[in-house]
Amino acid sequence: MSPTLRKIIYAVSFETLGTLVASIGLVLMSDAGARSSFVISALGAFVALAWSFVFNSIFEAWETRQSVRGRSFRRRATHALLFEVGLVLLLVPTMAWWLQVSLMQAAIYEAGLIVLFILYTYAFTWGFDRVFGLPQSAR
Repeated sequence: MSPTLRKIIYAVSFETLGTLVASIGLVLMSDAGARSSFVISALGAFVALAWSFVFNSIFEAWETRQSVRGRSFRRRATHALLFEVGLVLLLVPTMAWWLQVSLMQAAIYEAGLIVLFILYTYAFTWGFDRVFGLPQSAR
């Protein structure tokens, strides 16, 4: 599979499942209803999809230059954490606007989603690599 096709399949499948995970998480954390939570989760998935493609391209370019191959727990955890930091900077203002809450309240909601998504990202990436194999950069 080409690196570009792999990134596209990864991002689309990650965000599709992630939209459901985020919707449920937001409903449980906030006063937002299911519809509103789904809409902001879908918007977040669109932003995350674009960010995923950009971030994974940068990460894999870095990974290619590393002398140690493979994806250890540390490398996977670093990947998940850096991805989420970038996403937070993009999503907190959007969530505050959509849910009509303060930036602080949106940051609190996002903090809950971050915990959820750190676990989700690690598990999803591990599973994805098991199904599709490691990318060229990690071999």
